Amino acid sequence: MVKACECLHISEVFERANEFDIIHNHFDYLPLTYSALVNTPVVTTIHGISSRKILPVYKKYNNKNFYVSISDAYRCPELDYIATVRHGIDIEGLHFNDNPQDYLLFLSRLHKDKGAKEAIEVAKKTGRKLRMAGFIADQAYFEKEVQPHIDNEQIIYEGHVGPERKKELLSNAYALLHMINYDEPFGLSVVEAMASGTPVIAMNRGSMPELISDGETGFLVNSIDEAADAVQKVASISRKKCRENVEKRFSVDRMVDDYIRVYETILEKCKREEKRPWGFYEVLTEKPGYKVKRITVLPQEELSLQRHSHRSEHWYIISGEGLVTKNSDQIRVLAGDSVDLSVNDVHRVRNIGNQNLVFIEIAQGDYIGEDDIERLEDKYGRI
Repeated sequence: MVKACECLHISEVFERANEFDIIHNHFDYLPLTYSALVNTPVVTTIHGISSRKILPVYKKYNNKNFYVSISDAYRCPELDYIATVRHGIDIEGLHFNDNPQDYLLFLSRLHKDKGAKEAIEVAKKTGRKLRMAGFIADQAYFEKEVQPHIDNEQIIYEGHVGPERKKELLSNAYALLHMINYDEPFGLSVVEAMASGTPVIAMNRGSMPELISDGETGFLVNSIDEAADAVQKVASISRKKCRENVEKRFSVDRMVDDYIRVYETILEKCKREEKRPWGFYEVLTEKPGYKVKRITVLPQEELSLQRHSHRSEHWYIISGEGLVTKNSDQIRVLAGDSVDLSVNDVHRVRNIGNQNLVFIEIAQGDYIGEDDIERLEDKYGRI
């Protein structure tokens, strides 16, 4: 049922693609398989590639879509990316605390990848209390590596906590231990900790160097011993500077601004014109003496009845169904048909189908500017 709802959600967006300037996909690889069926540019934020088995989909649409990474570290070398846009968080929703309690914090799922065992080792090595919070993602790992150490005095397991308890734990912690055993793509808890004023001690893997300023907002380490040494230096970190760093680099406003720049870049690359009443067009190439456009006319819309004084045109229909007026003739056209229009031929095309009418226009002449149009009739009042 869930998969069916996902498919309906995706299909609804792509069936209405001509209503949008850009489709932004956060839904993994499946929407890519719809993207070649529409003219609207598609940008996909790749939050994770769960398996190399899905990589062929990303590779197939690599040059037909735009990909955004969530960190520089988490980029697949087999794909091309238009930008990196790091996550933004609701900073005001997190409590800044400049007077923490004397405990270390592990906040993540209980799994080998997240370094729960290593966090316990750091706590024991430094003699510090460790509070652990998160759901048990690997029961066998938890029972072998974590549970035997829980004594509710030095090592305390809080369970899977809710939002308010999470904020409380983050803001009161002396430091967050992020002893990951894999190349993590981002790490929201790391940013949330720093927004709360809490320095982070993290393994120097994946995106961590992009999130943590070593020696300023936390420490990047390569072993448990280095992490234990870093705990002794946490007092040198300004909690206020941790907060200010997140305000500057990981706010929602910054993320939005980054995405707007991505959208503007895509629209420029696609050279898609502002919408006309009848649809839109894209200039594919333009050289002295000729211009090639891809023109899309929306269902039941039409171009003005017009003629040109300086250029001839050749139209090749890609998809849809249209009715072309050429002087006194009415010509019904379908995919694969073509129409030649000489200088001064009176002409227009109307989309008489229920799908977009798409055609290639090749204009040739001594002047091919957009102002070489004499409109004779126009349903949109542009004469």
